[in-house]
Amino acid sequence: MDNASHLPRRGFLKAIHHLLATSGLLAILGPILAFFWPSSLEEVPSGPISVGDEGSIPIGSSKTVRFGRYPAMIINTEKKGLVAYNAVCTHFACIVKWNPVSDMIECPCHAGFYNPLDGSVISGPPPAPLEKLIMSIESGKIYIGTTT
Repeated sequence: MDNASHLPRRGFLKAIHHLLATSGLLAILGPILAFFWPSSLEEVPSGPISVGDEGSIPIGSSKTVRFGRYPAMIINTEKKGLVAYNAVCTHFACIVKWNPVSDMIECPCHAGFYNPLDGSVISGPPPAPLEKLIMSIESGKIYIGTTT
């Protein structure tokens, strides 16, 4: 048998050892490097964000969309029509939800309730109203943003 084409047992075990050590090192260093170089995600978008068509949100319902790092909520109220708010509770940054039965915006974490017409606090621990977002309708599409 030709020894040049035969891999000795010790050489094979060394190769497996190096492969496993490299894999383990990459598994540890990968998340550490990702922490120091995160993907870019704007805190607040620099331009308007498209939410959908004007008729896509029926009266009494809502739609939650991504708005930079945090979600935004668009509610079609019976009294005021379409309104848009930052969907993060001002108490402990939980994501708020629209409840069509109670006709209120609710925080599921600590029972905070907001008025859907102006975002003001109705009851609970939230210290401030929800941040109202600028909304516009152009060519039948709904846009939300920080500037018009």
